Amino acid sequence: QVQLVESGGGLVQAGGSLRLSCVASGLTFSGYSMGWFRQAPGKEREFVAAISRDTFSTDYADSVKGRFTISRDNAKNTVYLQMDSLKPEDTAVYYCAARVSVVNNRYGYWGRGTQVTVSL
Repeated sequence: QVQLVESGGGLVQAGGSLRLSCVASGLTFSGYSMGWFRQAPGKEREFVAAISRDTFSTDYADSVKGRFTISRDNAKNTVYLQMDSLKPEDTAVYYCAARVSVVNNRYGYWGRGTQVTVSL
């Protein structure tokens, strides 16, 4: 059974930092590209960042470029999202996911999310 468990969310003031972690089990972690997504109240889920299996390739949403950094440790089955210079508009539930299809860029395994709240 595949499990993705996020942690590290919380309440932070604008300009602050948080580091999210996602520990995976039940799958060969190094065989999957991983991504972070977020969903704010009343909005659709949106892509935040992704990292390739070998860590050599990363991708970011324009809204977080230069502020967020995705990384992974395949030995620990863990993907991270370092979030700096946080803004109130970054407030959302953050989810990690494993990509199951390269052809259509589909993410098939999802965590339950961790809440990030950024105050003024």
